[in-house]
Amino acid sequence: MRTRYVGTTLLATGALLLGTTSCAKNDTSSDAAAKPRAIKAVAGCGKGSWTDPADRSPDRKPARCDKGAPAPAKLSKPRKLTIATGTLSAEYVAPLEMAVKKGEFKKEGLDVKLKVLPTPDALPLLAKGEIDAQWAAPEAAVMNGILGGFDIKWVSGNFSPDPKSKSGLWVRLKKGQSASQVRMAGKKMGTLIGKGSVASYPMNIALKKHDGGLNKVQFQQLGSADVLTGLQNGGVDSAWLLDPIWRKVDGDKRYAFLGGQPQGEPLGGLLYGPNLLSKDPDAGVAFLRAYIRTVNTYFRGDYKKDPAFVTELARLLKTDKKVLEETPSLRMDWEIRSGTTDRLQAAYKAAGVSEGDPLPESKTVNRKLYEEAVGHKP
Repeated sequence: MRTRYVGTTLLATGALLLGTTSCAKNDTSSDAAAKPRAIKAVAGCGKGSWTDPADRSPDRKPARCDKGAPAPAKLSKPRKLTIATGTLSAEYVAPLEMAVKKGEFKKEGLDVKLKVLPTPDALPLLAKGEIDAQWAAPEAAVMNGILGGFDIKWVSGNFSPDPKSKSGLWVRLKKGQSASQVRMAGKKMGTLIGKGSVASYPMNIALKKHDGGLNKVQFQQLGSADVLTGLQNGGVDSAWLLDPIWRKVDGDKRYAFLGGQPQGEPLGGLLYGPNLLSKDPDAGVAFLRAYIRTVNTYFRGDYKKDPAFVTELARLLKTDKKVLEETPSLRMDWEIRSGTTDRLQAAYKAAGVSEGDPLPESKTVNRKLYEEAVGHKP
């Protein structure tokens, strides 16, 4: 649970993109090539299993089916799938790990392997079909890869923060200052997250509220152990503090929280490549069905209220139970909001890490597979 966002080494990724784009390009996109799929009603997944993608209200309740729903629909032939993830110790990865542990993927006829790979390494493998999916985020490298011809789409969300969470931008106050008086222009910000991360979007929102912006602050990329130290000893003026590090300064009047990830808007989740988008969408739907069922069964509501489950979760993530208990439950959310990739690309442009013109959502997002899994007809 040390980090929520997957950082991106843009230069390394760019080199990989140049070497693989030619073999990843398709004359026809996966969505255009795929035949329309029949969507049937799914028991246990009623009206609450889908929310209007345009609804970005902070108090929006995430979509939910009944516990145990959607029920498994085992594939006629078993499939082996490899899913890349940047870490196996972060809480937002827990639904995938729990689905493996509880046999939810096996119920669908899927033999799933979770493989730790950083985004720069996983992205070209996903585009070439050497791995099947990536648990990450539509970072700048992903957008640049799609622009270069990669057949990759964001197909489901992961989480949004609890209102009590203060993971995000913290500033060290000078004598007499308050959060409303801080001006961020020209300040130095410490972060372990690169400018190409999805965190650029909420960073930009928080900075602009205080006369700043991604193009008006100085970034200093630091190691995970140095971000808080830099803020405390004056090496940087502000810092992007992740779970559970922000707890170290919460309540201290020398520091102020300026904002974090928007509530009700997931910024990461599953990325599919050609294998599950077009070559084998049945397996793509089956994977999402198992993931959604796991969320509905084990991660609904405030799942940290159950001490036994927190103990099980800590063992699964190989982390200290007390560390998990220090922060509120995540709002696990498989849906994708309208316009999120537009807002992300605007932030990447402001940060100077995007290439070419912004991509329309039709090129970056596919909601059809999770809609099929819960039986929603658009």
